[in-house]
This record gives sequence, C-alpha cells and structure tokens, in this order.
Amino acid sequence: MTGFKALTSAQLKGFLRDKQTLFWTVLFPLMFLFIFGTIFHDATSSKSKLIEVGNVALVDQMPKAAQDAWSSLFEVTKTNDLNSALDTVRKGEADAALEMKDNALTLHYSQADQVKAAVVQGTVSSFVDNVNIAMSGKPPTYQLTTERVEDKSLKPIQFLTPGILGWAIAMGATFGGALVLVTWRQSKLLRRLRLSPISTGALVASRTLIAITVAMIQMVIFVAVGMGVFGLKLTGSWWMAIPLILCGTLAFLSIGLLAGAVSKTPEAASGLANLIIMPMAFLSGSFIPLEGGPAWLTTVSKFLPLGHLNTGMLDVMVRGQGPSAAVQPMLILLGFALVIGLIATRVFRWED
Repeated sequence: MTGFKALTSAQLKGFLRDKQTLFWTVLFPLMFLFIFGTIFHDATSSKSKLIEVGNVALVDQMPKAAQDAWSSLFEVTKTNDLNSALDTVRKGEADAALEMKDNALTLHYSQADQVKAAVVQGTVSSFVDNVNIAMSGKPPTYQLTTERVEDKSLKPIQFLTPGILGWAIAMGATFGGALVLVTWRQSKLLRRLRLSPISTGALVASRTLIAITVAMIQMVIFVAVGMGVFGLKLTGSWWMAIPLILCGTLAFLSIGLLAGAVSKTPEAASGLANLIIMPMAFLSGSFIPLEGGPAWLTTVSKFLPLGHLNTGMLDVMVRGQGPSAAVQPMLILLGFALVIGLIATRVFRWED
C-alpha cells in the first residue's frame, strides 16, 4: 500500500508540473469550448429562404398576426421569373419557391437537403390550412399545439459542453495511458518498477486513479466555465455524469494502454492516439450535434465509445432524463474497457 501511495503521488505531481500535458489535457479542449461557446452564444434559429413567384394572394389574405409569423419564419424575396427562382432553389441558394395560380399553390423545393425540405413543406402547409379555415369560417375538428421538448431557455452551450468535455476526457485518458507507458518503457523505469516490491496490480490501479482524477478535474473546470461564462444550466440527473465519466475514462485509458503497448516511441504513441481520437470526436458529435448530421453519422457513433459517452452526458445533463438513461452507455463503455484492456494485456511488454 505504501508503494501504491508513493507511485500515485509521484504521478500526480508529475502531471501537475508538466505544463505541456496540462495544456493538451485541459487548456487545449477548454479553448474549443470558448471558441464554440462564443460563436454560438447568441445563436438563434435561422429563417428559411423562400422565393415568392408573382402574386401570392395567400400571404396577402392572412390576418396581421399570421403575416407577422410568416415574416418571422421566412426570409422572403419576390420575383416574376419562375425559371430563375427554380434555378436558385436548385443551387441551394434558397430553400423553396412558392407560386400561386388562381387558387392553386405550388411549392417548389430541392430534395438535396431533406431536412430543410421537410421544414418548409410542413410550415407552408400549416399556413395554408389555417388560411382555409379562416376563409371558410368553420373551426377545425382537431387543434394541434406544438411545443419545444427542451427548456425554451436552452442555449447552444448546453449541447456543446458535454460533447467537448467528452472529447477532453477521451484525449486525457488516451494520451495519458499511451505516453506514460512508452516513456516509462523507453527510460527503463518499467523494468525497475517490475523489480521493485510494487505489484503489477498496484501499478495499473495507480495509473487508473490518476486518469480518473484528471477526468474529474476536467469536468469541474468545464462545467464551471460553462455555467460562469456562457450560462450553462444543468438539468435532470446531471450527477449521473460522474459515474458515466468514470466508465468513459476506463474505456479510453484502455485504448491509451493499447496504443502505448504497440508504440516504440512517444512520437509514435502520440500520433496513434491522435489518429484514434480526432476522427472519433467528429464522428461522435463532440463538435456538431448528431441530430443535425446525416443518418450514417448516427449509425457510426453507436460503434464508438465516445459516441456513447457524449449521448449519455447529453441525456442526463441536457435532456432532463433520469438516471436510467446513463445505465446503457455505462455498460457499453465498461464493455469497451474490458475488451480493449484484455487486448492491451496480450500485447503489453515491460521493455523493448
């Protein structure tokens, strides 16, 4: 136990004194939080770009309140040239073109962006239905009220913080495991530790404790900056993010140990860790919400540990879900840790 305490204390002091490690583990990911948080701090939903071709009497017949709502949803330009309007929509410079002949309305849209196409079709259809009801004087049998599922005060920072925090934790655990293992092997420290009274289990437990401590420090700093600077609001069972982060740390520490086991130099270990983590961050929604990406991106994220870590933190920190929402991601992350950890032990070597 004395050897375990000494080894853990030495590693922690080494981490805190290593400015380069502190930068890449804490300050570098935090810089991304500041960049994205500042860019999207005052972000609002953008209007759909709509071209009105000729005289669209529907808009003129709307009540004043409906016209105001129409203007708030659409950025409208007018033209009498249908072919020019259709060409603009094909190029993606407008979301749709609306023309009206007699009482027949035609909405021209591009299928290239299916999300925008669905939004424009649904919105215009809703306005047409309401105008028909207003002109007929008969109330509809059923009334639909739409409400946003998230808190109306929800800001982009509440989606950005969990994703970038997940990336920071993945970087810290992976690089920490890989670089420490290679550096110790290269300096013959691993060999000396093997000959010392410290057991292999104590060595692994010490490295794991350091990785978990770093992850908790990252969480405290990121949440504090998000709340203090950008107005982050924690919702639901946010405290479940703590055990979720612990499981994520174990998963990425095992990846780091595997990278360190197969690498012969710190440069090779760093390059391999980068090759694993950076693409995974983009494919797991750390920088862009998965909901806004293509369907294949969501599918790919389900096979990546960072995707499960990000989704789990979003569920308990942002989406207001209960503790059970974190259980499945935690089990998957522990499964990754077990499988990758076993592979790492098979290829591990004490010295070159």
